[in-house]
Amino acid sequence: MLQTAIPQPTQNSPTPPLPLPELYSRIQRHVPPFEWRILADDVAAILKLKREKNAVVLAHNYQTPDIFHTVADIVGDSLALAREAARTDADIIVLAGVHFMAETAKLLNPEKTVLIPDLEAGCSLAASITAEDVRLLRASHPGVPIVTYVNTSAAVKAESDICCTSGNAKKIIEGLGVPKVIMLPDEYLARNTAAQTKVEIIAWKGHCEVHERFTVDDIRELRATHPGVTVLAHPECPPEVVAECDFTGSTAAMADYVGQKRPGRVVLLTECSMSDNVALQYPDLDFVRPCNLCPHMKRITLPKIRHALETMSHEVTVAPEIVDRARLSVERMLAIG
Repeated sequence: MLQTAIPQPTQNSPTPPLPLPELYSRIQRHVPPFEWRILADDVAAILKLKREKNAVVLAHNYQTPDIFHTVADIVGDSLALAREAARTDADIIVLAGVHFMAETAKLLNPEKTVLIPDLEAGCSLAASITAEDVRLLRASHPGVPIVTYVNTSAAVKAESDICCTSGNAKKIIEGLGVPKVIMLPDEYLARNTAAQTKVEIIAWKGHCEVHERFTVDDIRELRATHPGVTVLAHPECPPEVVAECDFTGSTAAMADYVGQKRPGRVVLLTECSMSDNVALQYPDLDFVRPCNLCPHMKRITLPKIRHALETMSHEVTVAPEIVDRARLSVERMLAIG
């Protein structure tokens, strides 16, 4: 049978131009060209769907650079996303993060459609405490205000007096003007905050599966193998780790520290993609990369964001009987800052 020969490329064949070159320029130090040719189809589709549906993508600092630097409209830590979720005029919010963040966005935007690309994107902290646990704590400590980390379910927020983030925990607690508070669910954040204030803090035993794994030995090994390294840690890390590092702060505070202090060599003790995203902003700095991966954050991908917008799934709702009380806890936090 006669077969037609397929023309083969020669060494002089021109390389086709990369799609979406301006967006690729943002992440080219992290994503090789061959991978971008695969990702660009989803990126282009997401951008088109956002325009057609008046949608925005909110991305947490732990999202991968292909999401964080190309399709996200708003990026930041939990506090920044909560603030911006309250301000957006989009009809649809896609939360590139975990479920409690999507619930918070819905609390602040009850008339908007909030989507999470993967329903299994949870959080070890949010799973560590229930609304019934909070009610029992309140009964055991009558009159003591309950300050709840935003890394919790809407049901837990509804049983609380006010929310906080890792960036404003001390401000929120001291702003209550009381001698004692209950702070939940992250034990290490509570203990690290207690070291900065005279307010007595009753803590819960919840931990973040990313940050609880960092140790003092990790830091000492880093300093031995990378002389002069500046070590930054998230306050969800154990207190002994925080005591050993050079700076402690929320993801936003760590990014600001890098931008302002510009340490020549730096390590961020937090989720892996945080370093990737900050490193792309400061190519002249040396980022040492020991990190711990959040399996929940990594459930969010470009194809899943595209699918969420194409199919309008998965829509996040909050039970009517708790929505007003949960929203109030978040709004009280935002009013204080």
